[in-house]
Amino acid sequence: MPQPEATANSISQIIAQRIEALFGQPLAELEALADNAPDATLLAALIGSHSDLVLAERNIAFQLERLRELTSPEREIGRFTAGHILDCARRIAESVATRDAHAKSTGAVLGGLRRASAPDAQPPAVPVPAAPPTATSRTR
Repeated sequence: MPQPEATANSISQIIAQRIEALFGQPLAELEALADNAPDATLLAALIGSHSDLVLAERNIAFQLERLRELTSPEREIGRFTAGHILDCARRIAESVATRDAHAKSTGAVLGGLRRASAPDAQPPAVPVPAAPPTATSRTR
C-alpha cells in the first residue's frame, strides 16, 4: 500500500506527536514498550489506535491512487470499470469513517490526559525526631 501523504496535517502524525509529548519518548520506543504488555496498558491502547489510524490513511491513499488510475482520461469506462470505481469509492468512504472514528476517540483520550510532572530530584527530608525531654531530678 502506498504511504499516506506526509503532510504536517496528517491525522496520524498529529496523534503520534501528541502521544510522544504525553509520554516524553519517540513513538518507536513507545511501540517497543507497548509490545511488552500489549493488552495491559493505556500506552498499548493508544499505540494500537494510532496503528489503526495509519492503516486507514494508507488505505485511503491506495484507493485514491487506484481511483485515479481507473478514471484516467486515456481509459475507457465500461461495465466492469464502473464497478471497480464504485468499489474504490466505497472503500474510501469506509476508510475515512474508520480514520475519523479512531481520530475522535484517540483525540478525546489524549485530551483528558496530562503529562505527570517529574518526581523531585531528592526525596523529601525525613524530619528528625525531637530529643526526649530530660528528666529533672527533684530531691526533697
